[in-house]
Amino acid sequence: MKKEFYVICDNIRSLENIGSIFRTSDALGVSKIYLCGISGRPPNHKISKTALGAEKTVPFEHCRQTGRLIDKLKRDKINIIALEQAKYAIDYRKFKPKFPLALILGNEVKGVSKKVLKKCDKIIFLPMLGQKESLNVSVAFGVVGYYIKN
Repeated sequence: MKKEFYVICDNIRSLENIGSIFRTSDALGVSKIYLCGISGRPPNHKISKTALGAEKTVPFEHCRQTGRLIDKLKRDKINIIALEQAKYAIDYRKFKPKFPLALILGNEVKGVSKKVLKKCDKIIFLPMLGQKESLNVSVAFGVVGYYIKN
């Protein structure tokens, strides 16, 4: 059984992060990446430099508004999960994925907006044991992406 797994990039500003997300998505067999808002999209040399060709192997689509995309995916019975440090978030290790599933990754500074978080079925977080409050978005995706797919 194929586990349909989608990634939603919500206003990710770094083209290098987008490239890394493509590369990890290829490794995970992600069904599609949705590049929303200001998220950069291929073709772009900075994305290609970190994606190493994965931008050609993983399907993607640009959407202006993340909220409208979520509404559409919910109509298609896709579970919407955000990766974010938030009040009602659960530790990703306690999360039981149900497919089809879309994982939202947020802006490097602002994270996933409160408006988008309200539309999610669940919010998960990575516990931080050091001084920093978060990981780089593409690194965090790698950790959680492998957990979700296994």
